[in-house]
Amino acid sequence: MSYKIHPASDVHTTHIGENTTIWQFCVIFKEAVIGANCNICSHCLIENRVVIGDNVTVKSGVQLWNGIQLGNGVFVGPNVSFTNDTFPRSKNTQWDELTTIVGKGASIVVNSTILCGIELGAYCMIGAGSVVTKSIPPFTLWYGNPVVHRGYVTEQGQVLGLDLKDKETTKQYVLVQGKPECYD
Repeated sequence: MSYKIHPASDVHTTHIGENTTIWQFCVIFKEAVIGANCNICSHCLIENRVVIGDNVTVKSGVQLWNGIQLGNGVFVGPNVSFTNDTFPRSKNTQWDELTTIVGKGASIVVNSTILCGIELGAYCMIGAGSVVTKSIPPFTLWYGNPVVHRGYVTEQGQVLGLDLKDKETTKQYVLVQGKPECYD
């Protein structure tokens, strides 16, 4: 075993990659799959049909419900809320579990809400306190309630304006197959 589980957690899965750390007061179901080099912070719940890639950080207070898939390098901020049912009712056995996919390198910042059945594209960034009700393209920056497209994000995490300009360096970028590439 080359992963670490805090003794105050209740972890039933054995599908945990090397160098992953699971902190205190986490509950992780038997069929959950967690990749290598992940950091699952305290007070998280991860259900059975959840797949987490490598190098993922899930901050405190996050619940990952059945049907959620996190790609490699994803960051999920504190208290991000996911759903997996569009019309939840107590004791309803007639509902369809929807899949939510978070693409490679995407970041979801603190207190955001992600509705089910959508895809967050690779390297996209969702700003603090946002409500996401639709799929988000790769390499884009969105925030607000509901989210609004506010800019672009490079693979290295540089935030660009809607004009694809880096405000710090004033370098101009262009979209090449949906990915920002430096023009200068």
